[in-house]
Amino acid sequence: MLEGNHSTVTEFVLTGFPGLPPQYHGLVSAILFIVYFVTLMGNATILFLFATDRSLHKPVYYLILNLCACDVLFSTTTLPKIISKYWFQSGSISFTACFVQMYFVHYLGTVNSCILFLMALDRYVAICHPLRYSHILKNSTILILSVTAWVVSKAGALMMVIRAYPLPYCASNIINHCFCDHIGITTLACTDRTSYSFPAFVNAMVMLLGPLAFICFSYCCIIITVLKIANLQGRLKTLSTCSAQLIIILLYYIPRCFVYLASNIGITFSSDVRIVIIMLYSLLPPMINPVIYCLRAKDMRESLLRQLNRRTIPQVSY
Repeated sequence: MLEGNHSTVTEFVLTGFPGLPPQYHGLVSAILFIVYFVTLMGNATILFLFATDRSLHKPVYYLILNLCACDVLFSTTTLPKIISKYWFQSGSISFTACFVQMYFVHYLGTVNSCILFLMALDRYVAICHPLRYSHILKNSTILILSVTAWVVSKAGALMMVIRAYPLPYCASNIINHCFCDHIGITTLACTDRTSYSFPAFVNAMVMLLGPLAFICFSYCCIIITVLKIANLQGRLKTLSTCSAQLIIILLYYIPRCFVYLASNIGITFSSDVRIVIIMLYSLLPPMINPVIYCLRAKDMRESLLRQLNRRTIPQVSY
C-alpha cells in the first residue's frame, strides 16, 4: 500500500551473510546452532555452580552471574532468527518484532558494558584497597549496582526505538545483517537520518568508551600496585586474580573499538567482512566466557571439579 511517495513496510528481511553461497547455508546454520547450544550449556553450568555452591556467593561471582544472564539473553535474542533463516529459509521478521529485537540488542550490549565496568571496579578495590574491600563491595552493594546497571541501560535503547519506530520507511525492507540493529533499520528510512543517527552514535560512544576509560584507569592503578610488590611470586599471584576478567574485557572491547575506529578513519569493509566481524565479537565471548571462568577463576574451577567428582560413578570391583 502506498502512502504518498512512500510504501508501508510491514516486515523486514535479514540477509544474514550476503555473499554466502546457498550450498553453505546448512553448514552455517549448524555452526550457529552449535554456538547457541554451547553458549546456553556453558552459562547454565555457571548458573548451576553458583546455585549449588555457597562458597561462590561473593561479589565477583555475583557480577559473573549477571554477565552470564546477559550473554544468554543476547544470544537468545539474536541467534534463533538467523538460524531459522539458513535452516528453514525464514529470513523475514515482522516490523514490530524487528524493533523489539533492536531494543534488546542495544539494551543488552549496554548492560554488558556496565557489568564489565563493575567487574573492573571489583578488581580495582580488591587489589588497590584490599583492607577496605569487604566494607566497600558487599554482596548487597553489588546487588544494588547490578540492578542499577540493568535499569539505567534501558534509557538509551528505548530512546533509539522511540525515535526510529515512527520514521517513514521506503520500499526496500532488506537489512544487510544477521539481526536488527539501529543502523540497519534507520538506513532504510525515507528521510535524512543524521538527526537520528548522531544521538544514537553519541549514546553508543558514551556507553562503550565511558566504561572503557574507567577500565583502563583501574588496570593502570592495578599494574602500579602490583609493581610495588617486592616478591615476584606475589606479583604473579595478584595478577592471576584479574586475568580472567581482563581476557573477557579484551574480547569485548578490542573488536568493537576496531570497527568503530575503522569506520571513522575511512577504512571500509565489504558487507560480508563487516557482518562476520560483528558476529564474532557479539557471539564468541558469550560462548567462551564460561570456559574462561572455569579455567582461570580458582573458586569456580574448584567448584566445577567438586561437582564432577560427586557425579563420578565409582568402579565396583568383583
